[in-house]
Amino acid sequence: MRKQQIESSEAGKDPVGNGTPQRKEGKVAKAVKFIIPVVVSVGLCVVMFRDIDFGDMMRVIRHDCDFRWIGLMMVMSVMPMVFRALRWGIQLRALGIDAPVHVLVCSIFGTYAVNLVFPRLGEVWRTGYVSVREDARFSTVFGSMIADRFADLVTVGLLTLATFVMARGPIVEFVRAYPDAYQKLLNMATSPWTWGALAVVVLAMWWVLSHSRSRLVAKSRDFLNGLWGGFAAIARMRGKFQWLGLTVCIWGCYFLQLEVAFHAFPLTRALFDSHGLLVVLVCFVLTSISMGIPSNGGIGPYQTTMLFGLGLFMPAATSSGALAGVSHTEFVTVGAAFGNVLIASQTLVMIALGLVTFAMIAVEKHRLSRQSES
Repeated sequence: MRKQQIESSEAGKDPVGNGTPQRKEGKVAKAVKFIIPVVVSVGLCVVMFRDIDFGDMMRVIRHDCDFRWIGLMMVMSVMPMVFRALRWGIQLRALGIDAPVHVLVCSIFGTYAVNLVFPRLGEVWRTGYVSVREDARFSTVFGSMIADRFADLVTVGLLTLATFVMARGPIVEFVRAYPDAYQKLLNMATSPWTWGALAVVVLAMWWVLSHSRSRLVAKSRDFLNGLWGGFAAIARMRGKFQWLGLTVCIWGCYFLQLEVAFHAFPLTRALFDSHGLLVVLVCFVLTSISMGIPSNGGIGPYQTTMLFGLGLFMPAATSSGALAGVSHTEFVTVGAAFGNVLIASQTLVMIALGLVTFAMIAVEKHRLSRQSES
């Protein structure tokens, strides 16, 4: 242990031995990682609320929201975290790390809590917590965590493709209602400049990863190697079908949470009655994609994409009479209220679970220290 501490302290020094440049670089990088998510969250919230009367939105929340459905959604939100912990345990066992279930569950709860303050740092925290707790190599645990997250990325990608096929009717209605926006997107997608720029970016990334010897590129290569190692473990591990089943459970719970929440407001309930699970699926996929944007707990991107997802169904619902008498301003206000209630309730759950988790970890450390002393 002493040797590891000495090596870790020496790793932060520069060749001369004073360590100042790297410490400054580390502080700047940490500051940027903290500032950018805050700017993204605040910026998107400002843009979203710019055309919304905050007082009207709060009145909608107080008078129209049925918080029984929101409470049920909050209770249900614990289950996918538990399923995620169980799924990660299968990957870790394939690497020879047999972590107890309560440790894995605590690691997932803590991850979401840490991400509220420092986005993406929660993943590093859970890797460090499990590696120290189980005396395993950090790089091995990190590779399995990367594979765990990349599996989510693949799942969201497949859901996105399926959703665009299934929701083509409301999307066409939306395009007809806003032809100018559609034409701009079409021009951008068919422009040779767009595809040329994309090709240049891909070639540049390939060249840098293949030829550059900088420390940043070396870390990127290690990241990709860890990703490959994590997925190689999935391919050869026992319990692959159980792993797939837990993946379905994770995303199925996420979807059911949102479906339950749609019953909390009269307008969202009307959209659900008009379009069924399709409107839930579209909003579910868009908000899942938004979680990839660096922000504090999804605050900002989540409400923005939720409002956009609901807006896709407004032209079709209006023409069918499902939203008869609902103005555009009222629709936007209720949509913003819906998104804010959901993200606020999810944030409260993460904070509560985080407090319980870190309290349990502190109690366990105290107990272990007393056992070692005795």
